[in-house]
Amino acid sequence: MNPKKLQKLKKKVRHAPLSQRPTTYIDRMTAYYHQFNDYPAIKLLISNVLLADKMLAAGNLPQQLPLLQLPDDSQDQIYQKLNTLYAPGDATGDQLWNELTAALPQLDHDLRSFRDYLETHYGMWAYTPAPFVTDLATFVGDRAVLEVMAGNGYISKGLRDAHKTVFATDSQAWTAENETGRYPLTPIEPLSAVDAFHKYQDQVGVVVMSWSPDGLPLDWELLQAMRAAHTSVDFVVIGEPHGATGSTEFWDHAEFIENADSRALNHHFTQIDLVQDHVYLVK
Repeated sequence: MNPKKLQKLKKKVRHAPLSQRPTTYIDRMTAYYHQFNDYPAIKLLISNVLLADKMLAAGNLPQQLPLLQLPDDSQDQIYQKLNTLYAPGDATGDQLWNELTAALPQLDHDLRSFRDYLETHYGMWAYTPAPFVTDLATFVGDRAVLEVMAGNGYISKGLRDAHKTVFATDSQAWTAENETGRYPLTPIEPLSAVDAFHKYQDQVGVVVMSWSPDGLPLDWELLQAMRAAHTSVDFVVIGEPHGATGSTEFWDHAEFIENADSRALNHHFTQIDLVQDHVYLVK
């Protein structure tokens, strides 16, 4: 395959529309795993998705993920590999090039859509890896924890597995719309965030809120209740300011604490897609 032909084929692939594939998400990822077996950088991303799904299906917290985005030089990697296997003009090499590069746009789309799969299949909105929960458990120490808006309880389960005292709560308002709250991994008490805080404020040293619903003032109402109570609890918030989570009022009025603890909490909570959520200590 000569360089001019390569450039022509690259241009064609970039502008090709995404095909509509009827197979399930994990079936597609499994097929990609075999299709890109000879391309380690691409295969590693696919392997991470499949492993995370396997761990979640078993009721465990998943591993930390890299950024699920194809390398910019993916086509070049394919070109270089095929050139080591096939002579220029070899029909088999050209056919493999066409098949692999034609799959790249859909694969890239599917990698970026892993969070959508987690939301619809597991009710997991904030990707919650086990190493992050270990860091959170270290931060908690011997204090009791209140988790509000716990959803299916991924964080609370991880903390309870680490032998922490946790009051896991959720209004369970979303069970009619998606998987959130339908299949909890740990017992969760049906309480709104404000009601949960009022009930447990004198018993806990840490409040955790992960991915408050986008556009709703529930997070702002909780923050006001906590400030009015003049408590000394640490408030751990996971979200994307003025992005995919929470209300404008909350992000406008939250005061962030930047210190060694906040940096440690973000050590294993890393970006997996275009959403730039982080762990914040809020006062």
